[in-house]
Amino acid sequence: MRRCSYAEIRTREVSYARRLGGLEYPRFHAYVELTDDGFTVNLHLDQKRPSYGTHTAHSGEYEGELVESEGRRIKTVIEGMRLKK
Repeated sequence: MRRCSYAEIRTREVSYARRLGGLEYPRFHAYVELTDDGFTVNLHLDQKRPSYGTHTAHSGEYEGELVESEGRRIKTVIEGMRLKK
């Protein structure tokens, strides 16, 4: 994920983020899960910081052109890395 310009985030579990501008949000946020035949990237777009209190609110977008385009970009970078080996 670092080669895809993502920074590692360490909380209860490891995830990765890539900002869209100079501010912390909006950002792409990804979780990587290992599978028997490789890995899966769970990607979404965080529009703002999650707010927790009396209500749980998460502003993640899991669909749409921005998320789909970023998914294609990640796939292209990873496939390019495989071809160089």
